[in-house]
Amino acid sequence: MSTENASKPFPLSVLDLVSCRTGESVSSAVARSVNLAQHVERLGFTRFWLAEHHSIAGLACSATAVLIGHIAAATSTIRVGSGGVMLPNHAPLVVAEQFGTLEALYPGRIDLGLGRAPGGDSRTMHALRRGHHQSGEDFPALLAELQTYLGPQQPGQAVFAYPGQGSNVPITLLGASNFSAQLAASLGLPFAFAAHFAPEYLNYAADLYRRHFRPGILQQPHLMIAVQVIAAETDAEARRLFTTAQQRFLRLIRNQPVELLPPVDSMEPLWYPGEKEAVTTRLSAAIVGSRATVQVGIEKLIQQTQADEIIVVTDTWDHQDRLNSCSLVAEIATSLQTHGKLALQN
Repeated sequence: MSTENASKPFPLSVLDLVSCRTGESVSSAVARSVNLAQHVERLGFTRFWLAEHHSIAGLACSATAVLIGHIAAATSTIRVGSGGVMLPNHAPLVVAEQFGTLEALYPGRIDLGLGRAPGGDSRTMHALRRGHHQSGEDFPALLAELQTYLGPQQPGQAVFAYPGQGSNVPITLLGASNFSAQLAASLGLPFAFAAHFAPEYLNYAADLYRRHFRPGILQQPHLMIAVQVIAAETDAEARRLFTTAQQRFLRLIRNQPVELLPPVDSMEPLWYPGEKEAVTTRLSAAIVGSRATVQVGIEKLIQQTQADEIIVVTDTWDHQDRLNSCSLVAEIATSLQTHGKLALQN
């Protein structure tokens, strides 16, 4: 391991859904997201990503490109991007124009993470994709078209993205199964796995991506893992804070609004056994506890998946608890320079 590598903390990033509390205004929730982005920028996090969700009460992240511009304007060094834009919801030309404009405004700081899910239920998908008949199966073709608009002008190209053409905004594929892992590997693109809500295929997808990777945009694979992380002073306090995330997923499977709710001392009175099992499965990759506990959990995740970067998802009711958690995780990242991914490269 080189001296240069040993001085660098393990790369950390944030995925934000712009979560609202019950009765809270969207402007207040967005202001908290801005404050979080500024906080993790000071801590040295690599990137701050915003998700795309539609028609879900409690999540104010539907206009993802608009939010990216707002966050980028309020920060100065951290990369800002989408985690991700659900490409089948949009015309590739429009995505290229939006992100080409963002890249022109904030050069060298914009990421374009792409997914193929609708980001909402079937009725929402119909409202978003009306007249386009896109199901996600045409994702590779949409991706290729988008890359044409963001790359250098091609001979005979009839339609151009201005801004966008030649901007080469970095693209990352997102997924929760093997489809995007294999596609990212075949194209030599970075891959981000959504273990924060679909951990079942994490190890399989991570292995698939690395085994099938072929140099393309990247010469080496770059695997990011998005995972729920809540760090606090004690294990007991972190587990209590974690009940906010558990309540969100419980309400999600009940088809209820998913605003942030205050933590509770016990989830047992709130769910039935089948619901408990479903929520526990969804959140089985979560890393929750004291600084020492979270460090062990992150090290284990890195060793199992050979992750190159961890994308932290932290849902807490109190904003200060979220800031404190990110601060503790940043301290952990510094110690991981000799215990985690870099140690595996010796």
